[in-house]
Amino acid sequence: MTARARRFEFAVEQARDGDITGDRGGSALAGAEQKQWTPEHLLLAGLARCSLTSLAFHAKRAGISTISAAKASGAVTQRESDGRFAFVEITVDADVTLDPAPTDDDLDVLLQNAERDCFVGASLSLKPTYNWTVNGRQR
Repeated sequence: MTARARRFEFAVEQARDGDITGDRGGSALAGAEQKQWTPEHLLLAGLARCSLTSLAFHAKRAGISTISAAKASGAVTQRESDGRFAFVEITVDADVTLDPAPTDDDLDVLLQNAERDCFVGASLSLKPTYNWTVNGRQR
């Protein structure tokens, strides 16, 4: 008997007026904000949040609490490989406090797992560059 992988489903809706809502409730992203919150910004926000969520998941399993913040940036231009416009660079800068602080080896594994298991990052054809600052030290 083969075990089925867990399946996670998400849905959003954009109304005719441009408002975007998610299937989990919360405030709508107003259509009037479309110029400020482009799809590219939303992708970067999703990647930053997903990266921190993935880190928190793995840290919790290791008995480590997290306080974290992140910013993501990227560049879109025409790819040489196929002539299509796409993200050609994406960077996530995360500042994390872990308590208790893991050993260097355990931290390496924790950060590798956080990067690997972020669903958004794993869905991109371009691998994001991660810069982690953990407990005040750059990794």
